[in-house]
Amino acid sequence: MKYMGSKRSRAKALLSVMLEDRRPKQTYIEPFCGGCNVIDRVTEGPRIANDSHPYLIALLTAIRDGWIPPSKVSHTKFYKIKAKPDDYPAELVGFVGFCCSYFGQWWGSYDKGSGLGLNRAAEGMRNLRKQAPNLQGIKFKNVDYKKLYIPKRSIVYCDPPFKDKYKYTKGSSFDYLAFYDWCRLQKKKGHTVFVSEITMPKDFKSVWHIEMNNMVHCTNGSNSYTEHLFKLR
Repeated sequence: MKYMGSKRSRAKALLSVMLEDRRPKQTYIEPFCGGCNVIDRVTEGPRIANDSHPYLIALLTAIRDGWIPPSKVSHTKFYKIKAKPDDYPAELVGFVGFCCSYFGQWWGSYDKGSGLGLNRAAEGMRNLRKQAPNLQGIKFKNVDYKKLYIPKRSIVYCDPPFKDKYKYTKGSSFDYLAFYDWCRLQKKKGHTVFVSEITMPKDFKSVWHIEMNNMVHCTNGSNSYTEHLFKLR
């Protein structure tokens, strides 16, 4: 699924680190699953994907269960759904709000495609149908990460909105200090905690990194940055 902040291009590398010491039947869980572009590469054992965005989870659950999105969404239809989302099925709202929006940002501007005959809705539909088999067996949850039940001694991979980058949703806010403390609490409970971020407090150790250069600018005005996978010591 095309999603702002997607880790699909580096999912294999991330998982090679996070799953290296995974035990049989150990739960792999993502409190901020986004477009499920990492967890859909985890093919064995129990998997839990959570996100606080209800329309995102409604879309992913529907795709897992066989729903096929429309291959065309007009400019008029896009803004009708945006104006009155309660009048439409939640999975359709999720599909249009993310997959037909510029850069996969929730209700950004309408993205009709490349101008080369590539319809953005059709592209999103094809991508999701291709992803559907890899979503089988995933348990989806829609709660705030702090309220998420985590099975005993899980591998917890967190991919929150990066602190020094453009927000995923306009007007959104995220309490980073509370998140750091939550991670520490999970570590005390016996979980293995990983976080994708640019910077983290000193008790989070970088175990993998990659140099990135994309369209999403950091707060310093640059679009170049080093993305890390941190592990809580």
